[in-house]
Amino acid sequence: MASRPDGDVWNIVDNDKDSQHYGRNFKFDFSYISSKEIEDVVKDYVWQNYRVGNKVLKRLYDEIQNHFKWFSMFADTNSIHSLRKLNNINIDGFVSFLHTTIAPKRKRPLAYTSQKVALDTLKSVIRWCQLHRPNDVPATEIFTGNEYIGVNRKLKIDFIPDDVVAQINEALKKEENPYLKYGIIILQSTGMRIGDLLKLRIDCIKPHLISGYTIEWTQHKGRKDKAPMPVRSECVAAIEKLIEVTSELRNEADEKDKDTLMIHRIPKGIGAGSVSVITTKTFTTNWFRDFIKRNNIKDANGNYYKLTSHQFRRTLGTDMLSKGTNINVIQQVLGHSDPSVTKRFYADVKDKERAEVFKDVGVIGNINQIQSSVFDNVSEFEWFKANKDKCVAGLCDGYCTKPVTNGNICPRLLKRQKCYTCSRYITTPEYLDAYKQHLANLEKQLEEGAIYGEHYAEHFIPTIEVLKVIIERLEGLQSVN
Repeated sequence: MASRPDGDVWNIVDNDKDSQHYGRNFKFDFSYISSKEIEDVVKDYVWQNYRVGNKVLKRLYDEIQNHFKWFSMFADTNSIHSLRKLNNINIDGFVSFLHTTIAPKRKRPLAYTSQKVALDTLKSVIRWCQLHRPNDVPATEIFTGNEYIGVNRKLKIDFIPDDVVAQINEALKKEENPYLKYGIIILQSTGMRIGDLLKLRIDCIKPHLISGYTIEWTQHKGRKDKAPMPVRSECVAAIEKLIEVTSELRNEADEKDKDTLMIHRIPKGIGAGSVSVITTKTFTTNWFRDFIKRNNIKDANGNYYKLTSHQFRRTLGTDMLSKGTNINVIQQVLGHSDPSVTKRFYADVKDKERAEVFKDVGVIGNINQIQSSVFDNVSEFEWFKANKDKCVAGLCDGYCTKPVTNGNICPRLLKRQKCYTCSRYITTPEYLDAYKQHLANLEKQLEEGAIYGEHYAEHFIPTIEVLKVIIERLEGLQSVN
């Protein structure tokens, strides 16, 4: 491919045949960026991502022509001429700038989504530079990751709550739409995006000597093939069922669609009666909405649950993380190009949500309840809120003697991954059964074979060994007493 274009105005044609904008010309005008140093970085960001196909051209265009301009305005106002010199104070200032800026055309403050996307665009440029131009960006982290949490609207939790998952799985047992039934099983098992599901090929399942079967597909977002991934038997069965359901339709399908798994006969409207690949709108907007209402699937507030396809991906990621799976394994399963992406999007989501009721007193983590042995009465509880830096937090399997230091939550407590080996963590024989149950669950997973193969199960082994030592010591204490 040709070298990076010269000048401040580029005309780039979308050459991705899988893109809905294939053949469209996009005019990039970088002249609004006053700093030549920043302009050079942004130009490189656009060109390299376009050249290797990391991002859809339309998205790059929207980022640079519509969203990055807000940072450029902020940079001009504050005499910022280099991304390299940005710090946390600058980011706080930029967020304040977005909160108070009036959109010229609408004569109104920027919408919440516009503010967030503007900040996300700046993050994307800097994250890319950290990999490809590290000398042009700060060496330290300048984003907190929660700049827009709680601003104008509540944090959107993207994973599906456990009670809703249970409702969905129960409804699937009687679901008559095979595409919806088996499509959801595939999404649950693989964490693939809806676009990849709808373009899945009938030969995607391959035998594997160790793990049984693997699945292969093209990740259209990153424009690359996904590395083979071990899958559960129910996912394999779901794909086999869909192949069976669509076998006769393939005789009528266009040549380009004959090997696509998710083809159906259009029931009504434009193209009624013809065979075509299922659209995203049909699957997620029409079928999901109907599925939820038919089965009366509701959230904790009694409202119909607003299901999206991407939530299955987030659910898989957060579940794996909460089980202690290595972040690099999760990265491979979800197909992220960089583990930092995995960390930003999937770390601690469930634990944060579970701990929402405890946020005012500083108790955060995988907590089932505040133990009565810690708080015997209201006065003690009030004392705890006033002296939380010196308090004991009751956990589901012991106590943390120092949950908060100088107003900051202990990162171990927040993640609940390494507390067993922390000197501030204390457990007693009353939790012996909890440890035995935890150990039994992990050993069962090892015996049955982990969902994602042996490489996934290996990450349970260190925890198992620690649990065995804890159980042995607790049993010793119990016998003494």
